[in-house]
Amino acid sequence: MTELTAERPIFIQIAEALEDAILSGALGEEEQAPSTTEISVRYAINPATALKGINLLVEQGILYKRRGLGMFVAGGATQKVAENRKERFMEEFVLKLIGEAKKLGIPEDEILEMIRKGYGK
Repeated sequence: MTELTAERPIFIQIAEALEDAILSGALGEEEQAPSTTEISVRYAINPATALKGINLLVEQGILYKRRGLGMFVAGGATQKVAENRKERFMEEFVLKLIGEAKKLGIPEDEILEMIRKGYGK
C-alpha cells in the first residue's frame, strides 16, 4: 500500500489504496482484504478511520463482509474499480484539460497530438 498524504482525507486514501491493490492483482477477487486493525497499524491511524475507508468500498459493492471472517473482495470488483476510476479520471482530469485548452485557444487536434507525444515519453 502507498503512503498517506495530508492532501486528501485519510479514509479516501485508504479506500484508494485498497482499490490499487485490487487493480494490480495484489488483492484478488474473493480474497480476504486487510482488517481494520491491520490497516490502522500499517498507517498508524485510528481504526475508525480505516473502517470508514473500508465502508466506502462496501457501499460500492467492491468489498463484502463474511460474518466472523472479515472483509472480502467481491466478484467483479476489478472491473467495477476500473470503471469507477475511469469515470473519476474523466471528471477530474480530462474535463479540466479540455476546459484549460479552450481558455488557451488550443484546438482539439493539437491537444490530441500533445497527448500522443506524452504517451511516447
